[in-house]
Amino acid sequence: MVKNLRFKSLLLAICVVFTFSACSSKSEQEYNKPALYWYNKMMKQIGMNDLDEADDTYTSLESEHRNSPYIPTALLILVNAHMDEEEYALANFYLDEYVKRFSLSKDIDYVRYLKIKANFMGFKNQYRNQQLLDDTITQIEDFKNKYKNSPYMPLVDTINARIYMAKASIDKEISDLYERRGKTEASKIYQQKVEESWVDHAEIEKVDVPFYRSLFE
Repeated sequence: MVKNLRFKSLLLAICVVFTFSACSSKSEQEYNKPALYWYNKMMKQIGMNDLDEADDTYTSLESEHRNSPYIPTALLILVNAHMDEEEYALANFYLDEYVKRFSLSKDIDYVRYLKIKANFMGFKNQYRNQQLLDDTITQIEDFKNKYKNSPYMPLVDTINARIYMAKASIDKEISDLYERRGKTEASKIYQQKVEESWVDHAEIEKVDVPFYRSLFE
């Protein structure tokens, strides 16, 4: 039994040493690399659909080469990769980083459009994300004022129409809910919002909410 205990302790010690050696070796190999090295590595990881590793590699690129011309392109590639995987929160994180650092970029209207699109695509639960809806409407209005000649305006207009349909649908549901609970005045306020909207509520198809989710909406 003592021999077994010693053997297990020795095996554990070897494993620990091996692990630290491997980490140390990896650490020695993966720092102080050219910007192109990190960029190519990130592209390869995205191609293999390993976005977690690609995020880490971008961090290395950004940390070691903060002013590299590869940074703006890397950000946009990560944005689109995360949007393809429906990871809209991460896409928005990179979009915010781009806007903060490259607000004078010639591609800024494209970035602002992507942010509107990411918000819209991330709008999953129509009765829970009302703040996101309002924020997106504000962003759309800002886009329309600042980028009147943008080639992305038709896409933004399409999203805008669908956003207002969603908002009218939410306001109608809230009005009906207040009516059922006997809160007539509150119901009238939201019904008025529906009537003031340019959207014809009668033409909006009711969203199909699964029974198990409708209990919580």
